[in-house]
Amino acid sequence: MKDLDKYRGCLVGGAAGDALGYAVEFWDEERIFSRYGERGITEYELDAKGVARFSDDTQMTLFTANGLLLGTTRGMTRGIMGPYESYVRHCYRDWYRTQTERYPLDEGRSSVYHYSWLVGVPEFFEQRAPGNTCLSACAEGCEGTTERPVNSSKGCGGVMRVAPAGLYLDPEDSAHCSGYADALRLGAECAALTHGHALGWLPAGALAVIVSMLAHKPGCGVREAVMGALDTLPEAYPNAKHVKELQGLLMHALRLADSTKGDLNCIHELGEGWVAEETLAIAVFCALRHEHDFEAGIVAAVNHNGDSDSTGAVCGNILGARLGFSGIPMKYTERLELLNVIEGFADDLYHDCQIDEYTGSADGIWEHKYMYNDYAEWVVTQRPEGSDESSHV
Repeated sequence: MKDLDKYRGCLVGGAAGDALGYAVEFWDEERIFSRYGERGITEYELDAKGVARFSDDTQMTLFTANGLLLGTTRGMTRGIMGPYESYVRHCYRDWYRTQTERYPLDEGRSSVYHYSWLVGVPEFFEQRAPGNTCLSACAEGCEGTTERPVNSSKGCGGVMRVAPAGLYLDPEDSAHCSGYADALRLGAECAALTHGHALGWLPAGALAVIVSMLAHKPGCGVREAVMGALDTLPEAYPNAKHVKELQGLLMHALRLADSTKGDLNCIHELGEGWVAEETLAIAVFCALRHEHDFEAGIVAAVNHNGDSDSTGAVCGNILGARLGFSGIPMKYTERLELLNVIEGFADDLYHDCQIDEYTGSADGIWEHKYMYNDYAEWVVTQRPEGSDESSHV
């Protein structure tokens, strides 16, 4: 059963955890706690405009969502479509252009067609500490699969961006999904576009299942969702290496959540989050231990030596899907960068494509987002005279 509040919560929650952790991503614990006090960072560090900026994690998450919606729209309006990850690949290539070219893109001098309307949003052209693996894989075409890896990386750049796969594939929706194994495979394949090691994409698949169960199964809690992912891993990839290793680490995270040890000591046992299995394990631990308190969960997830924005983002995805947008404190939403864009993608994933080759949308918005790919520019032309044009969306 789909719940719009959970869709919004998952994407906004991920961006909130990302933005909170982004300020301390490369800081060690001594520096964090000496600067922010015994709880560490609990409030956003705002830029000069009073905005909490997110990192490449949320940038790529939104490009993932764009690719999924692009794929379905192609299928609905043309009667044929490829696998979802092929459309996500195109959108990741567009993300790469935002990291290597200037805004606005000079399409007149390029033969490269863009597939994502997000290339019309200037904020995406700011580099937010993008991962080297993502950059290098995208530079080479983003051609990886779980069967044909492009490298041996198991960095967290795959897992931190695939929450939309779990939202989009509802096991009760036979049009897209026939079970949680489908969600796991989609999350894994989206991560494998850039990360070739099995522990680079298996955790991404597991996250997709966790998000899918929390967003679609009434009454599902974090522990049940994690157990569902553990059970689905060997079903989706029976011959994959390192499945047992990932299962063991996630089980350890569940045990730690039940222990009396302090949050930071538990996180130290799970790692630092620079690699995907540790990112997921830390996020799972924090989400389960603080299952009913979004703020406590993401604060725990970002205040450690490791990859704070990624562990915060994944924990935020999980807790946001568990508690919904209504469960996120206002202080983590009111200053969040491009909140309207994030919510818009959540709404689009929830409502899905409603047009086909014969019938368009009443307002033309869907076509400009996922057919013409020019929504950001089109919105500006639709504004009444005197409106604020400082934002493109």
